[in-house]
Amino acid sequence: MNRLTKRREPFTFMLYLAMVGSALLFLFLILVFITKEHRNQDIPLKIPAVFWASTWVILASSATLHWANKAFREERFRSYRLNISLTLIAGLFFIVLQGFGWKTLLSSGITMRNNTGGMFIYILSGLHIFHTLGGLIALASANTDAFQRMEYVDSYVYSVNPPNQLKIKLISIYWHFIDILWIAIFLFLLYHATQNSGNSH
Repeated sequence: MNRLTKRREPFTFMLYLAMVGSALLFLFLILVFITKEHRNQDIPLKIPAVFWASTWVILASSATLHWANKAFREERFRSYRLNISLTLIAGLFFIVLQGFGWKTLLSSGITMRNNTGGMFIYILSGLHIFHTLGGLIALASANTDAFQRMEYVDSYVYSVNPPNQLKIKLISIYWHFIDILWIAIFLFLLYHATQNSGNSH
């Protein structure tokens, strides 16, 4: 059993390594923004209102994933299937809302070429969507596994298998990371949008 555990440890390490790399990438982009702002004074930001809705949606997805994990551990497989499905749906809805946000920016004439603030919003949001897609693929796989085992016995056998437990654990870690990452991005953009708005009066 210890050998099996050790063989699975690299997957967890690789996931954490990937998350650190992603966090550093976003931190670099934010530092570039701050540097440009110091050089060129204020960079106006116009955050689409729909980004608020997408933020609440991705927060809700973390909650449903938490409930899915709890149900999985407690062998409440019907609740697990419901909540893992809701997490996937919320993740898809998040991306749709982000797309509406981009559409709002474009309708306002804000593009990557003519607006520095808009450029950073597109880049930060776009990279986050790319990371979110990875999480959605993993969630889709978990959903497929869940609905292929509708009988309690099949679900139980699946749930006590250590590789399957690890799969759910890693998906949860990554999805919560995606959630926290967006919250950090959104708060950063919101803060600068508020600051610039205040300076313009």
